[in-house]
Amino acid sequence: MPTGESAAAIAEVAASGGIERIHMFAWRDVEDVEAGGSERHAAELARHWTDAGLEVTMRTSFAQGRPPEEWRDGYRVRRRAGRYQVFWRAIAGEIAGRNGPRDAVVEIWNGVPFFVPLWTSGPRLTWVHHVYGGIWHRTLPERLARVGEAVELTIAPRVYRRSPVVTDSESSRQEIIRRLGLDPANVSAVAPGVDPRFSPGDGLSPHPLVVAVGRLIPAKRFDSLIRALEPVARRRPDLELAIVGDGYERDHLREIVAELDASRWVRLTGPATEDELVDWYRSAWILTSASSAEGWGMTITEAGACGTPAVVTDIAGHRDSVRDGVTGLLASTIGDLADCVARLVDDSDLRARLGAAAVERARELSWSDTALHSMEILAADSRRRRC
Repeated sequence: MPTGESAAAIAEVAASGGIERIHMFAWRDVEDVEAGGSERHAAELARHWTDAGLEVTMRTSFAQGRPPEEWRDGYRVRRRAGRYQVFWRAIAGEIAGRNGPRDAVVEIWNGVPFFVPLWTSGPRLTWVHHVYGGIWHRTLPERLARVGEAVELTIAPRVYRRSPVVTDSESSRQEIIRRLGLDPANVSAVAPGVDPRFSPGDGLSPHPLVVAVGRLIPAKRFDSLIRALEPVARRRPDLELAIVGDGYERDHLREIVAELDASRWVRLTGPATEDELVDWYRSAWILTSASSAEGWGMTITEAGACGTPAVVTDIAGHRDSVRDGVTGLLASTIGDLADCVARLVDDSDLRARLGAAAVERARELSWSDTALHSMEILAADSRRRRC
C-alpha cells in the first residue's frame, strides 16, 4: 500500500475507535546501545502512527548519550529511570498524568510487563514478541531467574486474560497460547515489515560468507553457532562467519574464538550502521540464526529482501519468517544447522533458488501494513469498551 494511502487508512481506523493520542511503554528505546528487534519494531509503529496524524508518546528507560526527552520522527520520546526502575516509575508517572492525556495505551511486554490492565480500564494493546521461558535461566542468577519466570508464566497471564495481545507470527501465537494460557480469541499475529532499503544489489562475497546478526546475548547462541560451524570451516578453509552486532557476551565469544583457533574464519564485526547492514546482507551467501527464542526473526526477512537465503533453528517465529525449503532451511538442532549451511555452501543452484524466493516473500511485508493491522486490533478494543 502506498505511503499516503496507508496513513489515510490508519487514520480512518483510529478514528473509528476514537483514538487520537497513544502512550507507548517499552523497556528500552531504539537509541539504546543494546536495542534490538523489539525496539525497532516499536519505533516503526510509532513512526507510522505519527505519519497518520496521531499523537504518540513513547515512555522508556534512559538511553546512553540521549536526552531525557526529545522528538523523533514526529513522536515524543520520554526517557526516565534505569533498566529496572523504569517499570514502576513509568506506571507512577502515567497514573499521575505526567505524560498528558491519552486515548489508548500500547505496551511492549519484553519478559517483564508494565501490568497495564491493573492501572487502566481504557483501550489497550500488548505486544509480546516471544515467550522468554528458559532465557531467564541463561541471563540471570538462579533466584532472580525463578522470579522472572514466575512473573511471566504464572502471575502476568492472570492479569492479561481479557486484554488483546499481539505477536509477530502464528507460531509465536500458538506458543503464547500454550505457555501463557491466554484465550486464543484475544491473541493475534501481525507480521513485522521490511524496510525498502533492504533490496538486492551487487557485492556478493567471492568466498563463502555466512552472516549472523543480533545482540551478543545468550539467547542468540552465537557460542553454539561458532562451535557447530568449526567442522565446516575445517572442510572449507575459505568459509567466513561474520557475527554482526554487540553485547555483553563479546568477551565470551572472543574466548571461544581463541580456544578454537578460529580467528582465521570468525569475525566479530561489532555494530553496523543501516547502510553497512545492507552491505552485509548483500555480500552474504547465507544468513543464519541459532537463536533459541524469536517472535519472528527480522534479520531473516531483511536478508531475504537482499536475495540472501536463511539457515536457522526450527523455533517459533522462525517457522513463519522462513518458508522451509522455499526461502531457506529450518534446522531442528545446532548440528543440523551446520549441515544445512554446508549444503548451501556447496549448492549454488539451491542458494539461487532460495534467494529468489526470499526476495518475493519479503515484498509481501511492509511496516505500513504492520502499523495498520495493529491499529485495527487497538481500535476494535476501543469500540468494544465503549459498548
